Amino acid sequence: MQYSSEVEKMCPVTKGAYHGPAPIPEEGQWIQAKQLEDISGYTHGIGWCAPQQGGCKISLNVKKGIIEEALVETIGCSGMTHSAAMAAEILPKKTILEALNTDLVCDAINVAMRELFLQIVYGRTQTAFSEDGLPIGAGLDDLGKGLRSMVGTTYGTSAKGARYLELAQGYITQLALNENNEIIGFEFLNLGKFMDDVKKGTDANDALKAATGRYGQWDAPAKTIDPRKE
Repeated sequence: MQYSSEVEKMCPVTKGAYHGPAPIPEEGQWIQAKQLEDISGYTHGIGWCAPQQGGCKISLNVKKGIIEEALVETIGCSGMTHSAAMAAEILPKKTILEALNTDLVCDAINVAMRELFLQIVYGRTQTAFSEDGLPIGAGLDDLGKGLRSMVGTTYGTSAKGARYLELAQGYITQLALNENNEIIGFEFLNLGKFMDDVKKGTDANDALKAATGRYGQWDAPAKTIDPRKE
């Protein structure tokens, strides 16, 4: 250790009592985090790139400083989906410090990792007060049946109004309109359920019917439209 001449000339002053860092909540316990092995928790981070043409959500399950599970969801940028594929390979088995200083290719994914890191090291995780946290696999549970991200895509113009294209229920196939051409409901296809049934050997037409649902005032619309064509 090198010291400047000014510091070398100073007389020593004894430091007072050292109580360590403030405890943070981690998986149902209060932990004084002093090293990577002290960090555990499951939580999420949202990131964006400089031109803000795409966004990313990362969910990590960290156990004793090691990333045991990673869920990477992206939207708005085709290149980001390939970066997400690499991130899902790269992140597991790394420490959270390694992950923070790993080039995850896409700016949005890097920013999501930064935001997530802040939550983890400050004790702001989803599982802060959950005893033993969440098991590995919690990321898949977040996706629900069919293992598809929650995506909402809507579009509108002043000339032609709104179009719902995809909502939490699934891919929107038809919009129901009343006599004033106001949206009063929609028909949707749950793509996850549809593909699960097809893979089980169900006829595609039967699977399509089983995975189709309707929401809102669908019983007696003035008319229905295909939001992608009409």
